[in-house]
Amino acid sequence: MAEKSSFFLHYTFLLLLLLSITITCCEGGRNPVRRLMNGHDLSRPLKLTFNGPSRNWTDSIPIGNGRLGATIWGGVSSETLNINEDTIWTGVPADYTNPNAPEALALVRKLVDDRKYAEATSEAVKLSGHPSDVYQLVGDLNLQFDSSHRKYSQDSYRRELDLETALAKVSYSVGAVEYSREFFASNPDQVIVVKISASKPGSLSFTASFDSDLHHHSETKGNQILMQGSCRPKRLPVNLSKSINATNIPYDDHKGLQFAAVLEVRVSSGGSVSSLGGKKLSVDKADWAVLVLTAASNFDGPFTMPVDSKRDPSKECVNRISSVQRYSYSDLYGRHLGDYQKLFNRVSLQLSGSGGNTTVQQGVSTAERVRSFRKDEDLSLVELLFQYGRYLLISSSRPGTQVANLQGIWNRDIQPPWDGAPHLNINLQMNYWHSLPANIRECQEPLFDYMSALAINGRKTAQVNYGASGWVAHQVSDIWAKTSPDRGEAVWALWPMGGAWLCTHAWEHYTYTMDKEFLKKKGYPLLEGCTSFLLDWLIKGKDGYLQTNPSTSPEHMFTSPDGKPASVSYSSTMDIAIVKEVFSAIVSASEVLGKTNETLIGKVIAAQANLPPTRLSKDGSIMEWAEDFEDPEVHHRHVSHLFGLFPGHSITLEKTPELAKAVEVSLKKRGEEGPGWSTTWKAALWARLHNSEHAYRLVTHIFDLVDPLNERNYEGGLYNNLFTAHPPFQIDANFGFSAAVAEMLVQSTTKDLYLLPALPVDKWPNGYVKGLRVRGAVTVNIRWMEGNLVEFGLSSEQSVSTRIVYRGNSVATTLSPGKLFTFDKDLKCIRTENL
Repeated sequence: MAEKSSFFLHYTFLLLLLLSITITCCEGGRNPVRRLMNGHDLSRPLKLTFNGPSRNWTDSIPIGNGRLGATIWGGVSSETLNINEDTIWTGVPADYTNPNAPEALALVRKLVDDRKYAEATSEAVKLSGHPSDVYQLVGDLNLQFDSSHRKYSQDSYRRELDLETALAKVSYSVGAVEYSREFFASNPDQVIVVKISASKPGSLSFTASFDSDLHHHSETKGNQILMQGSCRPKRLPVNLSKSINATNIPYDDHKGLQFAAVLEVRVSSGGSVSSLGGKKLSVDKADWAVLVLTAASNFDGPFTMPVDSKRDPSKECVNRISSVQRYSYSDLYGRHLGDYQKLFNRVSLQLSGSGGNTTVQQGVSTAERVRSFRKDEDLSLVELLFQYGRYLLISSSRPGTQVANLQGIWNRDIQPPWDGAPHLNINLQMNYWHSLPANIRECQEPLFDYMSALAINGRKTAQVNYGASGWVAHQVSDIWAKTSPDRGEAVWALWPMGGAWLCTHAWEHYTYTMDKEFLKKKGYPLLEGCTSFLLDWLIKGKDGYLQTNPSTSPEHMFTSPDGKPASVSYSSTMDIAIVKEVFSAIVSASEVLGKTNETLIGKVIAAQANLPPTRLSKDGSIMEWAEDFEDPEVHHRHVSHLFGLFPGHSITLEKTPELAKAVEVSLKKRGEEGPGWSTTWKAALWARLHNSEHAYRLVTHIFDLVDPLNERNYEGGLYNNLFTAHPPFQIDANFGFSAAVAEMLVQSTTKDLYLLPALPVDKWPNGYVKGLRVRGAVTVNIRWMEGNLVEFGLSSEQSVSTRIVYRGNSVATTLSPGKLFTFDKDLKCIRTENL
């Protein structure tokens, strides 16, 4: 009987997978592919669920349209939305140069040459700059309901975020009346929309108001509230005591960025909207109310002083609200849904265990599922977190917006952790790792706009600070495209490789999209300027190799030969790995664009031959620095010295097996503990090594429920709303998780395609993934059963040749544009269909 049952389950699973391949449309705001791909449970939703209102910010639900964001607390008698707009920052454009740097640089280099690393570390502080500016929040939208709502039925309370529709919901009952709220952030209309309904006519009454910790003023006009405010022209001190109420520290209202927000309230017939004290709106006896909100600032690019900006944020907000008045709630939702699902529905992932038990229990919150993950290894939770990373990037980074910062777009503080600023020594890059393989490449466009601004400021920094051509950026930046070193110690501040790492994304974007126009107009100019800087930054060392001096391995100290702690030496492994990656990228790009005869390319090729090799420590691990220094913190959170394997390409299993083995030794030496972003980077590294066991262990390591009131007791983990923890909250690991899972399922180079390279066959024995992207502008669908490949499909936007590899077997194939090529488990093409 057991054998028959097992056969039936597997036969059913296979039949459902086969049926799904023919389904290409969506209905009712849902993706029918994913409904059929759930193995034995046909209704497994992609939803975050909560059984009560938020107690902490990391319980709240994030929504966003790339530019505007909100976190929804879901309170009953009072609701709060923390409102964000991605240009609300402290500061003004600044001078990111240091005319005293060349003198300090010469001394630091001499101390390094003399192997006085501790002294060089101390002296290098003179190369440090000023801190970044700080990401702020617009303020809060507060909704206050009448006292009867305090008597709601706790059993009736539901709160959820549906990733397939980007719609948040809150519902509860008070006596016989059911109340519901729906929230979404529309990209096409650039507004946040809230609909509040009551099941009994005339039962809805509440007040709405704005508040902000920034200088602001609110006033009502008809059925609208207008809030105007200003940001600080100068950030608060870095080490300001928490006992000081920062909101009481005065500042000049006129010099910083100016912002505005407008809320319009529509109500059903029979209901009314009136002003309370000129600052609040009161809704009385309505069946439903629709709230439409927008916000803007006078930010006009990183090079325009706010006082010189021609933008009028109040006028922009009023006009934007006016432009959507012709749309009903259904219209607004439909426009939002169509825009969002064009991106989100490109990828489906379904995983099934050997027993097919993937059912999500009704009434169990997402937090409870995280808490029990170590026991039940809930595969649907892996799917949910993978798709959540895609949802969050779609919601925080769209064409024309700012880059997703350290918290994406979501923030409730005027002093957020690490200023909410983009950090360029892993965090900003990780934010975009999954944008290409997870098939949301449009979301990466803000990164290249940002890099273009960095290149302008970075050219000045390179020239004045280092006497170099090209452009440079360091470890931390902000909305003003800061390119100078951070304040403080050299161990984090002195790292002029941030721009170079970012430039590797330009070449990756081309390899995934084959967009030659992008490469010509944006990618190559960025690479060109970065390469010019690197060629000038490299100097000939005593061993004959080109070296970077001074050099650090991000945020990691070593013990110098004289026993003193130090961070500054020469040619850290990460420095050289990034240089190799950039040089390889620009040479390849020059071949695509017919620029191989340019002088710059000749210099690069000559330099490539003189770069130092990747060296091994005496214990067989990758050396992190140019010398085999003693490491006082072997479990350090950064794995910078392994860049060459991932996200780089200079270390591979096939071409450099000895180095790949050394990476494995390094990872075991580093250990599995660390903040969220460290965990997901390690997972991706293990996946690149095709080590499914360790990749899976690191993927599951993130499923540790963090108590926000005692977060210091945790390393990594997830909050109740699935935000990833450093702690505190940093969004990079949400994005890194999606990248790592994609890396486990498919990998590629410009010539090769690896199927299921790190699939944990005993944990994810059955599954299907649809819509992942690989290099060559190829889209991949894969399904497997009992740990073995069953069938896969490939399609490309242009003619491309590739070598398909699966478990040691390989076959060369050429794909034609506009066709879906389906292959069997033996890598044979079994059918071709027009798309």
